[in-house]
Amino acid sequence: MCLLMLLALFHETSSFYVPGVAPINFHKKDPVEIKAVKLTSSRTQLPYEYYSLPFCQPSKITYKAENLGEVLRGDRIVNTPFQVFMNIEKKCEVLCNFPNKPVTLTVEQSKLIAERIQEDYYIHLIADNLPVATRLEFYSNREEEEKKKEKDVQFEHGYRLGFMDSNKFYLHNHLSFILYYHREEVEENQEPTYRVVRFEVVPQSIKLEDLKADEKGICMLPEAAGSAPQEIDPTKNNQLLFTYSVHWKESDIKWASRWDTYLTMSDVQIHWFSIINSVVVVFFLSGILSMIIIRTLRKDIANYNKEDDIEDTMEESGWKLVHGDVFRPPQYPMILSSLLGSGIQLFCMILIVIFVAMLGMLSPSSRGALMTTACFLFMFMGVFGGFSAGRLYRTLKGHRWKKGAFCTATLYPGVVFGICFVLNCFIWGKHSSGAVPFPTMVALLCMWFGISLPLVYLGYYFGFRKQPYDNPVRTNQIPRQIPEQRWYMNRFVGILMAGILPFGAMFIELFFIFSAIWENQFYYLFGFLFLVFIILVVSCSQISIVMVYFQLCAEDYRWWWRTFLVSGGSAFYVLIYAIFYFVNKLDIVEFIPSLLYFGYTALMVLSFWLLTGTIGFYAAYMFVRKIYAAVKID
Repeated sequence: MCLLMLLALFHETSSFYVPGVAPINFHKKDPVEIKAVKLTSSRTQLPYEYYSLPFCQPSKITYKAENLGEVLRGDRIVNTPFQVFMNIEKKCEVLCNFPNKPVTLTVEQSKLIAERIQEDYYIHLIADNLPVATRLEFYSNREEEEKKKEKDVQFEHGYRLGFMDSNKFYLHNHLSFILYYHREEVEENQEPTYRVVRFEVVPQSIKLEDLKADEKGICMLPEAAGSAPQEIDPTKNNQLLFTYSVHWKESDIKWASRWDTYLTMSDVQIHWFSIINSVVVVFFLSGILSMIIIRTLRKDIANYNKEDDIEDTMEESGWKLVHGDVFRPPQYPMILSSLLGSGIQLFCMILIVIFVAMLGMLSPSSRGALMTTACFLFMFMGVFGGFSAGRLYRTLKGHRWKKGAFCTATLYPGVVFGICFVLNCFIWGKHSSGAVPFPTMVALLCMWFGISLPLVYLGYYFGFRKQPYDNPVRTNQIPRQIPEQRWYMNRFVGILMAGILPFGAMFIELFFIFSAIWENQFYYLFGFLFLVFIILVVSCSQISIVMVYFQLCAEDYRWWWRTFLVSGGSAFYVLIYAIFYFVNKLDIVEFIPSLLYFGYTALMVLSFWLLTGTIGFYAAYMFVRKIYAAVKID
């Protein structure tokens, strides 16, 4: 792993590939296999496999062996009957059936295709592991003279299954593939080699009568102005031909940079500006908070440590007055330590995943690698989660370590598995490829109980045996009475106040993450994400310290649970943003897609609350131990 990281660090910055992944070299006339991945729609959030619709099938259907991440994403990579050969043009060719015997769609098949067109489904194909993209050209808001000169070009992933016009359904039955190749430098006597560097498609809808085809399957495309689209009438049988053409173009793009086209689909400049803006604001606010808290603390400690003013100091209100209760164990210490253990597990997993992805090892070219890595890392980070939970449980005067370890290993993962299982049942009912197959579910359970659970027990055992955290002051036998608190010390008000700064640090990035999850976009700015994650850790820590300081000044020593809840306040804002995104950005109207959206959003919010709550809790705990160690206690 260390060697891999070193190689990645010294690797070219333009490369998006794990060292050791070799490009495929093609000679002229070599077959270039076109595979289908899935059908997706941002309106339904339910992926389907390619042959769930009546497309032309090869003589033998072969599914690619997939990793865990691909299965969880709903990818079902399968071969297709498209015959594409390196640098060989095809004007127009019938895909299946003879021209004198077109494909006949039954009423049921026609209804299904019309339904998928209405739901705005896209088809995703790959050639040499490059996803197909549709070129979109448009004029930007420039001056009139400049408009004539150049167009802005963007690409969208996949191509539309069809389109609707005047409540009629039209299917894209002709695909014009445009493949770009880069000619590699070879010695004089050697045959030239080529590498695929871009894969575009221009989908067209052409009526059966306008496709003139001979007995060999070669067809003639009509002129664009004179052709009528292929209508799909869901009330009757429909006849049509599936056809395709292949065009090759030479490109200067090198193999290592071939993903750049797909990864610059949105306006990156806005992203840069927004991120830098967030960074500056957060650092500015963090600096102000740090200055205030340090100056106030110095003053407090200086006052408390004046030997001649002890009597006056004791009469004042302040955080020193609760020194005999501040480390009093809270209610439900087992559950608190278990949640914090899961938070540590999440923190370690997210930190490593983002760092490794930032080095370019989990790029979108490695299909499903991000999710696979995250799942395995979460399992293996159980040893750190167990260790931290065990040591904290010992510090909180807990005794039943075996029960505590079981609680740590099953509480958070059990909630996640339960929600996912219920959602999976609904996806199964829709026959979507997004449903996790039963063998994969069994494999995940085996990983949970075979890897994660033993590692959590191992970590918990050593954590519980280790010396508990050393608290600088003793706890009194009789609890101190807590004075009546002001309205702004209410827990919910604290959550609202504490969540603003961390959420402000990351909400721009949140938009891109949501787009990647719900609108089938690629997410690749892991360098930015790593920076945002660091800022999130800093802002959560500082807000947590400020909130616990105010609470102790108000002579309320019940800070354990409150700090954990309040530090995760930004999760509440993530939930509000998710609702806003659902209403304004997505066009979801059906029950099951809405259920999926809010089910997965609930998991995201829960995980984010655990993560930020854990960061805030440990920052506050270190702060409390530090300030009480600095004052003289009689």
